[in-house]
Amino acid sequence: MTGHRDTATIIASTTRFEAQRFAGDWVVRAAYPQDADLRGVTARQDGTAFTLLRHRCDATGQCGTVAEVWPATATGQGRYELRDPSGAADRTLWVLWVDDGFRTAAVGTPDGRWGWILDRSASGGADRIAAAREVLDFNGYDLTDLAKQP
Repeated sequence: MTGHRDTATIIASTTRFEAQRFAGDWVVRAAYPQDADLRGVTARQDGTAFTLLRHRCDATGQCGTVAEVWPATATGQGRYELRDPSGAADRTLWVLWVDDGFRTAAVGTPDGRWGWILDRSASGGADRIAAAREVLDFNGYDLTDLAKQP
């Protein structure tokens, strides 16, 4: 297994994806440990960037939200290449599933290095969150380390 998913399992992005409906603010409801500080994601309506909102603390103990703008290039329906603004590792982002109302989404990558469950709200929607977990599982993700975000 590479990352958090069995790469022998077929993975696909959703055919329901619409960039305009996906655009806007999302709350990270669950993520893998390397994104434990990720609190939110904002998708630009034109699909040219995603802003990742991270909870960070500095050396003095002052904590707050840091916004990182990741330039994006669409590579297919619900598929993007994100360029790390720091020049470190870029990310492939696939929207694996989104509910009919574009309120909850399961997002991941073919290599399984990371995955998120996103929602328009910080609470509620337990049925949709459960469905997003099922989609990650179906796409070969090991849910053991997938943690709810605070």
